[in-house]
Amino acid sequence: MTDQPRRRRPHAPNRPGKPYRRPQKDPVRILAFEALRAVDERDAYANLVLPPLLRKARESAEAGSGPRFDSRDAALATELVYGTLRHQGTYDAVIAECVDRPLREVDPPVLDVLSLGAHQLLGTRIPTHAAVSASVELARVVLGDGRAKFVNAVLRKIATHDLDGWLERVAPPYDEDPEEHLGVRHSHPRWVVSALWDALGGGSAGMEELLAADNERPEVTLVARPGRSTPGELLDAVGEQTAVPGRWSPYAVRLTEGGEPGALEAVRDGRAGVQDEGSQLVALALANAPLEGDDRRWLDGCAGPGGKAALLAALAAERGASLLAAEKQPHRARLVAGALAGNPGPYQVIAADGTRPPWRPESFDRVLVDVPCTGLGALRRRPEARWRRRPEDLEGFAPLQRGLLREALAAARIGGVVGYATCSPHPAETRAVVEDVLKGRGGAAVSAEWIDARPLLPGVPELGDGPDIQLWPHRHGTDAMYLALLRRTG
Repeated sequence: MTDQPRRRRPHAPNRPGKPYRRPQKDPVRILAFEALRAVDERDAYANLVLPPLLRKARESAEAGSGPRFDSRDAALATELVYGTLRHQGTYDAVIAECVDRPLREVDPPVLDVLSLGAHQLLGTRIPTHAAVSASVELARVVLGDGRAKFVNAVLRKIATHDLDGWLERVAPPYDEDPEEHLGVRHSHPRWVVSALWDALGGGSAGMEELLAADNERPEVTLVARPGRSTPGELLDAVGEQTAVPGRWSPYAVRLTEGGEPGALEAVRDGRAGVQDEGSQLVALALANAPLEGDDRRWLDGCAGPGGKAALLAALAAERGASLLAAEKQPHRARLVAGALAGNPGPYQVIAADGTRPPWRPESFDRVLVDVPCTGLGALRRRPEARWRRRPEDLEGFAPLQRGLLREALAAARIGGVVGYATCSPHPAETRAVVEDVLKGRGGAAVSAEWIDARPLLPGVPELGDGPDIQLWPHRHGTDAMYLALLRRTG
């Protein structure tokens, strides 16, 4: 079978049987299907694939070369894509109960259509008949009539129960297998459930809230870069009905009803940007850490794509300090340069490997390394990452994380401050990395001491036992950012 619709001729008038009906092309569901195929086939991320697809659909509609596609259509397409990806594990378990073969033997395009249909049936308020009918029509367009019949049969089985009814059938009892129960109910791989459980410190407190938070649509958060814009300006531009101040960062504005940040003049000019509040807090904690002596040279050693670097550059400029932003990948270094363009203070962007730095040791007063990681702390924004990562990825990132932190400490002067940050709450990517470096595991020991980061984020509750901090989606409404602050002592 091919992935393209088969060419069929209508029945001749004098032939028995139903006349052929051309499948109806639904631009919203076709767009959602195309996005899911890109995620599956190219390992793309929905947050990168979806915006250009939406833009193309709107432009085609405005030019009269495509079907109508307004803001409601864009909102539905977005919900279908992200909702399907977030709940993929749950829907896979349901679909597996309704097909006569292992899921691995179902063609991926067919499974995408079934998953889209399952989300409409179990995760939205779309009426049952409309969800089934629209999904079957989509199957006729993108798969052909033969496989559309299979889709119709499976979705009708799914429609016999609501989500709670299916969970009773496909999720094992909590008492028998708590990790699998939570994994199926909240659509997380078993190993991720186990890892997050360890990160929370064991016990059931907060576990379901965390997994549920991973499946919620995150608000768009803006940052008003100090000295260049203000939260008041952003609130005025967006309107009080759709925007409120951030919870924790003095520079944050939350868009409560979505919207297009790119339509704001301050965002287009680079005076403001889109940045999770957890990332803002990491930059602020580093900038506010107590420091004796010079405070003129700052380094962001893993600067791509540039959000933290842009905030640090603005904060540095207010103090007369300069920022060097380094990023290993040239294309990401270009993104950093774009984010920093127009910053009033001195800065430089270079393409450089932080594990083999071109700068001299002890050159900087403040250093940040937001290291590459599994991304388990940002599953709200990149839901597909939970299905791509494997437990062995933790071991793969560890040498790089230790190397970047070791070189960051070497780059700081005696008495300088280093921030180690990562968008993962997994212990193997957070405190274990810091302790390994400080104790000389895998390399020479580095003389440094912990700085209690918690007082540097006044008003933010439940940061952990310290001295490092861990943010959480279900507690703080942010990505699960981790930060350790260290002072070099020798």
